[in-house]
Amino acid sequence: MAIVHRATLIPSKMKLLTRWLPNQPWFKENGPTNLGRVGSFRFDDPDGEVGIETLIIASESAVFQVPMT
Repeated sequence: MAIVHRATLIPSKMKLLTRWLPNQPWFKENGPTNLGRVGSFRFDDPDGEVGIETLIIASESAVFQVPMT
């Protein structure tokens, strides 16, 4: 079981993804896009070293699964 630390990230994960996603070659929408967080899940390292959080992000016409470490 992981220890979940309550922290405020600046910029937030959604702010980072709002800037990063539209610059990816596989992101096919044109113009400004409203991105929304649909959900997330996390895999924790049993040794407590690294975790992978995967965000499910919806745009106007697609849903993206974005892993973050």
